[in-house]
Amino acid sequence: MIDRRYGSEARRLVLATMSIGKALVLTISDSAAAGKREDLSGPEARKILQESGFDVSAAEVLADERADIETRLRRASDEGFTLVVTSGGTGLSPRDVTPEATLAVIERNVPGIADLMRIESLKITPKAALSRAVSGIRGSTLIINLPGSVKGVRECLAAVKPILAHAVETLKQSSLNCGES
Repeated sequence: MIDRRYGSEARRLVLATMSIGKALVLTISDSAAAGKREDLSGPEARKILQESGFDVSAAEVLADERADIETRLRRASDEGFTLVVTSGGTGLSPRDVTPEATLAVIERNVPGIADLMRIESLKITPKAALSRAVSGIRGSTLIINLPGSVKGVRECLAAVKPILAHAVETLKQSSLNCGES
């Protein structure tokens, strides 16, 4: 527990020294990749993950190209990222292929994470039902698809934030007493 008397600066210092794991943020957007619009959702995801204790060493932008997304997800897992969050490409547009790319890469599906995000988002907007986001594991990397909007990123990360540390610990096999607390 962090002593509240020392304020948010102390909290930041403690979190910086107690990283949950190395995270990568991938924004999937044709327009952001082409430089036609600024990526706002990726930096928001990065900020939230850093505040949650992750070492977000990279944030990248990719076009909505399934093969490129698959390649980067595989490489991220091979590079030892504990968590990869994607932002964008989860809707109904023909170019939205992030879930398909993720499903092609993961070895085990973790549907409860995507379900939790949808359940919580449905409390705010019925449009959450249109999300095709998935989540799963490749090696010891947890991959989570997020919506492409800043609002959607905030809502979905708020929904899963309470379980991320446990999920990562379990993947690292350091939570050997899983289910006992």
